[in-house]
Amino acid sequence: MKLSNYGEFPADIPVIAEDELFLYPFMISPLFLSDKENINAATKAIDNNSLVIVCTSKAGHEGERDFDALYDTGVVGSIMRKVSLPDGRVKVLFQGLARAKSLYQISQNPLIAHVDIIESSDVDTLKADAILEVVREKVRALSTVSNYFPPDLLRTIEENHDHNRIIDLICSTIKLKKEQAYKLFVESDTEKRFLDLIDYLIEEIEANKLQKEIRSKVHSHIEEVNKEYFLKEQMKQIQQELGVDTSRDEEIEEYKKQLEAKKEKMTEDAYKEISKQLERFSRMHPDSSDASMTQTYLDWVLDIPFGNLAKKSLKIETVEEQLDKDHFSLEKPKERIVEYFAVKELLELRGITAKKSAGAILCFAGPPGVGKTSLANSIATALKRPLVRIALGGLEDVNELRGHRRTYVGAMPGRITQGLIDAKKINPVIVLDEIDKITRSQRGDPTAALLEILDPEQNSEFRDYYLNFDLDLSNVIFIATANDIGRIPAPLRDRMEFITLSSYTPQEKFEIARRYLIPQELKKHGLKKNELSISKPALKDLIHSYTREAGVRNLRRRIAEMSRKAALDILKHPEMNKVSVSMKNLKTFFDKSVFEIEKTDRIPVVGVVNGLAWTAVGGDVLKIESIRIKGKGTLQLTGSLGDVMKESARIAMSVVKTLIDKRKLRISQDNIPLTFKEKEEIVEVDSSEVYKRYDLHIHVPDGATPKDGPSAGIAMVSVIASILSSRKIRSEIAMTGEVSLSGDVLPIGGLKEKLIAAYKAEMTKVLIPAKNYERDLEDIPKEVQEALEIVPVKRVEEVLKQVLV
Repeated sequence: MKLSNYGEFPADIPVIAEDELFLYPFMISPLFLSDKENINAATKAIDNNSLVIVCTSKAGHEGERDFDALYDTGVVGSIMRKVSLPDGRVKVLFQGLARAKSLYQISQNPLIAHVDIIESSDVDTLKADAILEVVREKVRALSTVSNYFPPDLLRTIEENHDHNRIIDLICSTIKLKKEQAYKLFVESDTEKRFLDLIDYLIEEIEANKLQKEIRSKVHSHIEEVNKEYFLKEQMKQIQQELGVDTSRDEEIEEYKKQLEAKKEKMTEDAYKEISKQLERFSRMHPDSSDASMTQTYLDWVLDIPFGNLAKKSLKIETVEEQLDKDHFSLEKPKERIVEYFAVKELLELRGITAKKSAGAILCFAGPPGVGKTSLANSIATALKRPLVRIALGGLEDVNELRGHRRTYVGAMPGRITQGLIDAKKINPVIVLDEIDKITRSQRGDPTAALLEILDPEQNSEFRDYYLNFDLDLSNVIFIATANDIGRIPAPLRDRMEFITLSSYTPQEKFEIARRYLIPQELKKHGLKKNELSISKPALKDLIHSYTREAGVRNLRRRIAEMSRKAALDILKHPEMNKVSVSMKNLKTFFDKSVFEIEKTDRIPVVGVVNGLAWTAVGGDVLKIESIRIKGKGTLQLTGSLGDVMKESARIAMSVVKTLIDKRKLRISQDNIPLTFKEKEEIVEVDSSEVYKRYDLHIHVPDGATPKDGPSAGIAMVSVIASILSSRKIRSEIAMTGEVSLSGDVLPIGGLKEKLIAAYKAEMTKVLIPAKNYERDLEDIPKEVQEALEIVPVKRVEEVLKQVLV
């Protein structure tokens, strides 16, 4: 026969004698050949019907290709089939035929050796059959404690009488160590092979018995644990049936006690709903998800302070005293608040129920920093009620107010209910902060939920989706705050009474800083009263030159900045006992000044007028400028103006044209550009030619800031009349008022802020609509009225008479 192997041999296999074999290190069958040369060799071996001898690598020599790395005994076999795999390897089916031993080396590369077949020795048949029966008995015993032997293999072992074949079958099935398997493989004495196999079988039987016993113990332990769990569950059920007290029963009993204690103070619907959920909870399995959800619900609802009212009775003297203590000025708002609580006190004294005494919900409206939230805090302090602040800015989910239905994961009560739980009283003061900042989204409109919350006729039966019963909010004092009333939906606006807080005058800011801000900031920064002082002129300059606001929030920040630097100076210089701030060193405490409102220069100018505007941070003085350019009578407007303001300018242009045509505005011939022919002939042209031969450009400075509204109407009329007539405008006069096409001066809003701005700019005279003069003058601070000459005007002719030089 011709023999070959799968070692690293060249593509061309040399002619080899029949008793010479290629050696190949043993691999797990089926064999996988990975390199090209092995594939070529395997291909030729199959094509030539070659045989190979497969030898096992010695321990520590796996992968080596030399005689020293291999055992000298292997399996002679035939290559039956070759299959090419997708990854480039070759799968070879190898059939073992005989055992062979390498006698001596012929070639190292490829590995070729002279081999000899190992023949098994003859054995006495009777003795061999007896030993074989013992082997079969041990195999049967091993099969009962392990799964090594499938039924077909057991049947083959029982029916086969080839002793060595039976040994080989058993050895290939049981788990033997490499050295044990090799010892049985190379042994030629059949009897000895049988006896060694019996020893290995006995060892394997004992090992498997031990493993089976351990597995049985583990399984028994698991069964015992499960049994204990089921018994405990049965015990719980039995105890529940018998009424035996357990920790869960104690918990349920505690819930029942809390419910009964609050029964008289809660409504019948609330009691029924909570009782129903408590009954369901007592029947639920404690580890179920529904039980956890229901327990959370019970924890929430039993924390609601049903009927727990703040005991202090209403005293308007206390409210008035607290408001005066915490706030300087704000006379009108404080007066309205006192009136509101006076009505409530009178109704309480006369025993009129809350439902009948339902009054309007207060809403403090005004610029940032003027004390809206602070007023609510003072009310809560005076009434000795807890204060709950709910920030509505950016709120877009209606469920935040109404609560989430319990079918949702993570459901919880709405903010109103949570506020009552946190306050531990059913009649707290709830401040709905920034109510004008609520947004509408696909998750609902929160303002619609507020309609019920803030309506005194409905909020006695407010339904929270999570609670699933009505809450009485009629005892709650709701106070809303807003910056811009116009952004609040009309139905919600209708349910509130607005108390407007206007800008502070410089004198009011001075008093607020002296009385409240400076002492508060000194305390916050750990400074004593005598360690930091600021002179009156320095404080006034700080207010005027370093802050630009309607309220005092930035002023507080500036004082805090000053306090920090004073604290640093005291730490760095221990010998320093006091830090004094005066006009001389004021700039060392602050980086740069913020010029709030530019003061008038009192020099009359053609085409420049002082208009007054209202902004979210107070009033401002707008200088409206105009120039004329030879053209065809067009009007150009710049300065980021809104549509209403542009229309106001066009109306003003038409009004001035009418005044010129009616000879109510005198135009000198020198102001009208003449043609060359008209100059030669010395022709006197009509006054109307002045607006036909000039293009006007009107600009409102601070072009990046959007401006809109009709209240600059009379200012536009004045600046157009000035530029067309070349008459100067008095720069110490400011004005505000809408103008109609017929020349009437119409009323405007925001008068207080506008007059305060004129006062800060040191104007001497202000023109305002006559209707505003009659209606709103009493709201203007006295110091502003004393400093300004406020002139009411009804027609644009009166305006021009006042402003044109």
